Amino acid sequence: MLMGETVQPQEAGAADKRSPWTFRKLVVALIGTVLLLLAAAIMLLVSVLTLFQTRRFCSEGIASRMARVAVWFSGIQIVEHHAEPLPETQVVYISNHTATLDIFVVTALALPRARYFLSGFLRRVLPLGLIGYLIGVFWTVPYKFADQRRRIFQRAENTLRKTGDSVYLSPEGGRICSGKIGHFNRGAFHLATNLQVDICPIYVHIPTALDAGMNLVSDSGIVNVYFLPRISTSGWKVEDLDQNRDAARKVYLDFHASLTHQSMSLE
Repeated sequence: MLMGETVQPQEAGAADKRSPWTFRKLVVALIGTVLLLLAAAIMLLVSVLTLFQTRRFCSEGIASRMARVAVWFSGIQIVEHHAEPLPETQVVYISNHTATLDIFVVTALALPRARYFLSGFLRRVLPLGLIGYLIGVFWTVPYKFADQRRRIFQRAENTLRKTGDSVYLSPEGGRICSGKIGHFNRGAFHLATNLQVDICPIYVHIPTALDAGMNLVSDSGIVNVYFLPRISTSGWKVEDLDQNRDAARKVYLDFHASLTHQSMSLE
């Protein structure tokens, strides 16, 4: 289950955490499935009745609430920390990606006018596939299909130019369960450069004891979401793509290090 560009198997697989399934987790998984089916049915009904003119309402009004309810049933509290108000203008949102839980946490944030990049694999899960279609998800393919990926990103760029919508994706691509910041891919920064829109970095902090890694259902606890200061792309050029990508990654490395230091100081 990806939230961006590609899988990082050498890091994601190495630290896969599989906490034992308990009765509570089975109940949470069942409730989550029911919520997905219910949300998909409501979205489809609303979309049909409005001739599919309610993408934003389906995303921010239905999907985000469904995600918040699912997270709440899991015993998870989302605490948001904003460096500045969420932008109403078009931006590219990015975040780190440590667990499957991120999918629900990010969706619950109801990012204004945002579309999402998700793995095409998720389309096989019928409720998720239908929900993704109704909220305008861009479905990605693995890196080995380079030509197809380029076409997907080009179509996404054309759609974003036409609609003025924002977009979310994780430059890490796959889940990085090692407790580190993974390699950043180019896609998000290429989009931001071509569209000449700011990048809004989001840091999702899932405590080690709570992080379920590749598993869908985690233990209960608090997930902190930090909205870091916007990164301006004014003056960015495609030929400077790697340099700008690395600078954005350093923002995450520095923030990750500061949180780690604070955590160690409190122990």
